[in-house]
Amino acid sequence: LADEVVAHAFSHGFHPQHTERLAAYWAEALGGPPAYSASYGDESSVVRAHSGNGVHDEMDRRAIACFDQALVDVGLEASLRLAQALRDYFAWVTNNPMAKYHESADDVPAGLQVTRWNWDGRVG
Repeated sequence: LADEVVAHAFSHGFHPQHTERLAAYWAEALGGPPAYSASYGDESSVVRAHSGNGVHDEMDRRAIACFDQALVDVGLEASLRLAQALRDYFAWVTNNPMAKYHESADDVPAGLQVTRWNWDGRVG
């Protein structure tokens, strides 16, 4: 990653199936089949993986900016509605469930469900 603050989150490595798992998670969140939940875990496991790292508001803001730039880099600005829906989802999930448990991953409650998202925003 070009942003050194955002890159820090990946500096310790990540799961060898990260891309596959991330694709399944995003597909489920955006209305696809529940492949992530069926194969890898629930929302609680995802939130735990992103918790217990202290407050990181600057990194979150910069991650959203990197995501916005990635949408431009792959040409999604031509599809404004799609780009906006993806951006809104990423910003919401970054600023809400993934930023909620700063002190400890042990604080994340069990049984959270993957948040669903559609063209108009959060579902349910």
